[in-house]
Amino acid sequence: MSSKRKRAPTKRAGGKKNKRKEELDIDSDLSDNSENENATQPDEVLIAGHGDILDDATPLPQELLKTLIKPAGQLFIFGLVNWDLTGRRENKGGQRLHPNINSPQRFANQKIRLAVSGCVSAHSVLVTEDGKAMTFGRNQFGQLGLDNTATKEQPTVVPSLQDKNVIGAACGRNHTLLLTDTGTVYACGDNRSGQCGVGNLQPNILSPMRINYRGPPIVKVGCGADFSVILDIKGGLHTFGLPEYGQLGHNTDGKYFKTNTKLCFNFETSPKRVVLYIEKSKDGHVSPVDVTEIVDFSCGQNHTVAIDSKKRAFSWGFGGFGRLGHAEPKDEMVPRLIKYFDSQSRGVCSVTCGSTFSLAITDLGGLFLFGQTKRTGEANMYPKPVHDLTGWNIHHVAAGFTSIIIAADDSVISWGGAPTYGELGLGDFTKSTSVPKEVTRLSGVKVFSLSMGQSHTLLVAQNETPEQIEKLETFEKFTP
Repeated sequence: MSSKRKRAPTKRAGGKKNKRKEELDIDSDLSDNSENENATQPDEVLIAGHGDILDDATPLPQELLKTLIKPAGQLFIFGLVNWDLTGRRENKGGQRLHPNINSPQRFANQKIRLAVSGCVSAHSVLVTEDGKAMTFGRNQFGQLGLDNTATKEQPTVVPSLQDKNVIGAACGRNHTLLLTDTGTVYACGDNRSGQCGVGNLQPNILSPMRINYRGPPIVKVGCGADFSVILDIKGGLHTFGLPEYGQLGHNTDGKYFKTNTKLCFNFETSPKRVVLYIEKSKDGHVSPVDVTEIVDFSCGQNHTVAIDSKKRAFSWGFGGFGRLGHAEPKDEMVPRLIKYFDSQSRGVCSVTCGSTFSLAITDLGGLFLFGQTKRTGEANMYPKPVHDLTGWNIHHVAAGFTSIIIAADDSVISWGGAPTYGELGLGDFTKSTSVPKEVTRLSGVKVFSLSMGQSHTLLVAQNETPEQIEKLETFEKFTP
């Protein structure tokens, strides 16, 4: 008898009354009220997942874990910390408001080895030194995994994962993925588009649930607004969730008309491998590219950029504002080679995506930006170097909704056009800047990791020597 359960009937897809269009109204793309008429009854779960009781869930190889598990340090936070207001125009609940934090402040009592948010997220995940997952922020759909939908100001341990060693996490608009040291992925939050990958369209998953995946162990997770991407140990990329702009890379945007006027989507409710990578010539000729292994990727709001083992970059999904780097604003349904980086001197070693833009660091240490960081003005339709950072040795990059922050040499540098909410950390007088500026308050602080939410920044700094501890003690402490 096969251990696989019978496949469920054909997937049903839910309609969206208003098709989101970023160019028309950015705020509409941030609303949490997308409609989905079929999110009432979950389908049957198709197959058991990796890390099932039936499987021997052994930890990933030690050498690999050493590269994935970051050293722990002191967490800092700055930006907008009124989680229910992030990306919304008014304070409907009339709750008590915190002032925006314009300079870095210490946060959380534990040492933190990983702090993660997302470019359209109003919630965050922290991983403590001993591998416990803690979450805080907006929780409207249960994205904090705490078995309720109450907003949390203080980081709170995720109870169902207390016995797991968490090594990775990713935040979407209203969902969260968590990765353990056995290469197993758990998901919670909004699942109305299948973005939690559990094999059904159960609308809210309040406690982390193992995703519906059987395959090689997973080593990295990523989230767009309403879709998810996971990378397995063999270099295979798998995607699930909303296919609207081709962002799943499966050569479809999943659209169909249920009635004359009702547009629906075929959601991908379980991880599905991305199998085709292409390049396009100037005359439109398409040819496949042989990709044996993807080594890194990053998700924006509705697009993804990935790097293969030959340091080539591929991008797909929503093409508006040039965020895919192909010199044209077309959506791409399958990963397409970014021609600009396809030369000896321009191999890409890391990528970071913001909501409507992408950043790439090349072999020679140059930082390139494509897409649009501001809500108005000119967009980079293809990768262009950020000349202000020429010569800097960049270690970490994080991107939010319109802001960017990097750690280079012994400095932290940030920039972003208005409106900003303190996420640049430049102090009370400089709220926004269109050119990279040094965050002088963090001068000399050794940064372990950086992450940005929609309007806030998380930074983990080394606090091992007495001098470092003494310096970090001079920062104010944030108490919600």
